Amino acid sequence: MTEYGRGPGSEPWHPEDPLYGDGGWGGQQAHAGQQSPYGGQPQHYPQQSQQQYGDWEQHPQGGYEQHHGQQQYAYYDEQGQLRYADGHAQQQYDQQYAGHAPQQYHQGTWDAAGTHGEVPYAADPGDPYGQQPVAYGGEQPDFYGTEDAYPPPEPPGRRREPEPAPQQDALAEEEEQHPFFTGADDEDDEDDDDPKGRRGGGRGKDGKKGKGGEGAKKRRNGFACLVVCLVFGGGAATVGYFGWHFVQNRFGASPDYAGSGNGETVTVQIPKGAGGYEIGRRLKEAGVVKSVDAFVHAQSQNSKGDTIQAGAYTLKKEMSAASCVLLMLDPKSQANVVVTPGERAAAVYVALDKKLGLSAGSSKKIAKAEYKNLGLPSYANSNSKIMDPLEGFLYPGTYPAAKGMKPDAILKQMVAAAKEEYANYNLVAEAKKYDLENPLQVITVASLVQAEGKTHDDFRKMAEVIYNRLKPTNTETNRLLQFDSTFNYLKGTSNIHISLAEINSNQNPYNTYTQKGLPPGPIGNPGEDALKAALNPTDEGWIYFVATDGVNNTEFAKTNAEFEKLREKFNATSGH
Repeated sequence: MTEYGRGPGSEPWHPEDPLYGDGGWGGQQAHAGQQSPYGGQPQHYPQQSQQQYGDWEQHPQGGYEQHHGQQQYAYYDEQGQLRYADGHAQQQYDQQYAGHAPQQYHQGTWDAAGTHGEVPYAADPGDPYGQQPVAYGGEQPDFYGTEDAYPPPEPPGRRREPEPAPQQDALAEEEEQHPFFTGADDEDDEDDDDPKGRRGGGRGKDGKKGKGGEGAKKRRNGFACLVVCLVFGGGAATVGYFGWHFVQNRFGASPDYAGSGNGETVTVQIPKGAGGYEIGRRLKEAGVVKSVDAFVHAQSQNSKGDTIQAGAYTLKKEMSAASCVLLMLDPKSQANVVVTPGERAAAVYVALDKKLGLSAGSSKKIAKAEYKNLGLPSYANSNSKIMDPLEGFLYPGTYPAAKGMKPDAILKQMVAAAKEEYANYNLVAEAKKYDLENPLQVITVASLVQAEGKTHDDFRKMAEVIYNRLKPTNTETNRLLQFDSTFNYLKGTSNIHISLAEINSNQNPYNTYTQKGLPPGPIGNPGEDALKAALNPTDEGWIYFVATDGVNNTEFAKTNAEFEKLREKFNATSGH
């Protein structure tokens, strides 16, 4: 038996056989000189007796013949006809075996009575299907029946062209089945809203959508595309808008007005410690400059731009940044009141009246009536004999004072500045250190130092003179300060030539020639240097001092004899 037939002869495969047309399984390999699929081993028939029929090469079968010592091999042409290598057609094969009935072999004999049974093949080691337990012709599994199996071999005449790949239109139609494009969600909503289950498009008798349904589908697709376009378009517009502003702010010229203003005046307050950007922000809010960056740039271009101080400025609206900087540097634009170190409260009231355009004495009356509401510390006004409760608490500095502002509001700012500064020192502990009664006396000492001293070095020596004269052991002055500054404060003057008769006849608590100890309160508003000197005096034994030139040169002495020499020098200089 050969690979081309099933019977004992050269019987071809039946066209309905699953392996019909597989001409390249064994024959072509043999033709190419390769080993037969059966490896030259004898075939066995498990369903019959275990009789071996010898070698295939010793019994040539039908399907090929030996001519001139060579074997002829059969093959199928393009029309499915069986041919041989010597050119004989299938008709020769049919004539050769015409009239021979199929024979059945039973125990070594052939049965010619009818068709023979199918003879099973023995398993072939090289055949992937040869290891199956069921012989050929029995109930064996269909290896080509699975979905992923390779298609069975077919003769050339029955081969079909491969199916074309699905077209793009089909893919697009499949994509449109997504609810986003088809509007299926909307249709479901319509079904929920419609109690009768009707849809807007309607359906025909056959259940298909009418024209109205197709139109609704197109409208939904168009609306979805419109939403997508709006989202992407809006995003692009937003990015472009902010990008343009970023480029303008980073590389473009800052917006600015032209000229020196439109004539309308406005007062702008600049707080203490404000930098260029903070000043520019306040100016922009007041309508003076057009942009903060323009002012910062103009300030940096002016060599004196960084000298602009805190305070109030009377400016014009819609000024160019450069002209604004120039006007702020001009003292005429500064609507401020300046409190100088050692200045008395009475002088501050006068300055306020002038800046605010008030009648003389207005600020003093308001201070006397409202001092309890201005935020004084608890230790202030601790002596009922104090002439002015605000004395010593109007801290030196520059304060805005433009027309229309209230005096009490400005005074409140000065008191707040004093409290903030004094809070930096532990005045309670410092008072105990120098045998003083309370923090108010520390400020009083500082005001005396500020009034009598001329330089920083004088301040420390002057503080020692005060503490030495206040000592109970002082036998030189017997705890009398004998300061002209306290008597001048009492009189509201600043004379350096005071007669002994005038001094000795006055018993006011502020007259330190007749009253021992410190005056009831400060005699001015001390600055930072005088306060620090009061807390850090020298320790050299100074107890006397004389302004020998009557103005700036102050000399100190430790004994009364040295003091008399200094007084003679003063008299000689002043003409007395």
